[in-house]
Amino acid sequence: MNNIIFLGDSITDAFHNMDGANSLGRGYVRRIADRLYDDGYKGEIRNAGHDGFTTARVLRMLEYDCLRHQPDLVSVLVGCNDAGICMNTGKTLKEQGFQQNYEELLRRLTYETKASVVCMGPFIFPFPEEYANWIPTIREAENIERRAAEKYGAVFLPLHDRLNEVAREIGYYAVTTDGIHLTERGAHIVADEWIHCIDFLPCQPHG
Repeated sequence: MNNIIFLGDSITDAFHNMDGANSLGRGYVRRIADRLYDDGYKGEIRNAGHDGFTTARVLRMLEYDCLRHQPDLVSVLVGCNDAGICMNTGKTLKEQGFQQNYEELLRRLTYETKASVVCMGPFIFPFPEEYANWIPTIREAENIERRAAEKYGAVFLPLHDRLNEVAREIGYYAVTTDGIHLTERGAHIVADEWIHCIDFLPCQPHG
């Protein structure tokens, strides 16, 4: 395995687009890369996250960001901005075509690459409290992504419950900067969950 690509929104991006073309950003992707390289991984890791991306925009940029590189492993974290559109405009996930877009994303990854795929579930924190109103929509997106992952044989990694569990224990301010984005501690939690998740892949990105 020699090419890992991370797709997603600003949580994945984590300022990598501001830090140069080859930057891995300052979030969970960087921490995963550090762990893998320390473990002897010799391949390439790409951060292809984009601030503000929805599932539709990830799909639109899939050829440029991912397919042309013929990855061995693709990790996808998207859905929070889709939920934001729902909450801010009233346009439901169904009206946005969320399920169709997400399934098309996985279909193309399945049939146009030989990559293993990790689908990371979306998350939100009730911090500030008004984000508690987002949780049902985040849950809806999570369930859609879980079913799509099952349909296309991808690994599904739920994050909402785990992150909120830790946040309740040590304080939301320790895990999230604004209810959506992650602190350094939050990024470490996601990296740990991801590393544990890929241990179950048939081809692990080690060595």
